[in-house]
Amino acid sequence: MKAHDSEQIDRMVNVLNDRVSPRVSCTDCGNCCKSLMVLISDAEADHLSNHLQQSRESFDAQYLEKGSNGLMIMNRMPCPFLSDHKCTVYEHRFEGCKEFPALHLPEFKRRLFTTFMHYERCPIIFNVVEQLKDEMAFERG
Repeated sequence: MKAHDSEQIDRMVNVLNDRVSPRVSCTDCGNCCKSLMVLISDAEADHLSNHLQQSRESFDAQYLEKGSNGLMIMNRMPCPFLSDHKCTVYEHRFEGCKEFPALHLPEFKRRLFTTFMHYERCPIIFNVVEQLKDEMAFERG
């Protein structure tokens, strides 16, 4: 993959993502919400705590874990806002949740490590990567 043009790879991934995503029902899966840790900004925590009509202090204590570097993540898995494979705060979800599986973003080649971390977690990623192997005539052993 290193030998291929980054923009060409991005175009192939985008086409495959557009083909695969409609065939996968995220609400039948929910694996990302069961095991994915996304970074949460202060603005996102403010927004969701306001939506839940909860003080920020109470929201933080109930849902967030804060690192010594100031970064925040959910304090437990699966996500407490997941119910029956669906996000109960979907319209107010965090950017990392909105972005996942991030196949639409540029510079796919720079995110290979992350993509392969989620390969078994996300059927969209799995199918896009498998089809990308075929498109690139990847030799299978």
